[in-house]
Amino acid sequence: MAEIRKVHQFEVFCINHPMQIAYAEYLKNPDHYLNLGAFYQQKRDRFLELIKDSKFKGIPSSGTYFQLLDYSQITDEKDVDFAGLLVKDFKLATIPVSVFNINNSDNKQLRFCFAKTEETLKKAADIMNGI
Repeated sequence: MAEIRKVHQFEVFCINHPMQIAYAEYLKNPDHYLNLGAFYQQKRDRFLELIKDSKFKGIPSSGTYFQLLDYSQITDEKDVDFAGLLVKDFKLATIPVSVFNINNSDNKQLRFCFAKTEETLKKAADIMNGI
């Protein structure tokens, strides 16, 4: 524990000065951060519109750039296994929700990040609509 305290002592006082300058410059324009909610809501809505005809089903999320989607109409596989298959066979990265649960409860849901370019969202939707 003493060694951890030593690292903590210096880590919390380390400053990445170029990043602080960049953040300060970014924050000078309130539009950069005051419109983030609407920006991500638009991304979410676009993503859900693109996959509306797929077998993935979800309820629109809020306050995040992740969308949970139920895949139970596609397979009975565990979420960890299905997520692995999506990466391996379709190059589609997702996060299995069971890894966040203390008991690894599997509700056949995957977490998708929609903070992507329009091109990436369309490409992902094309894959998802074909599954």
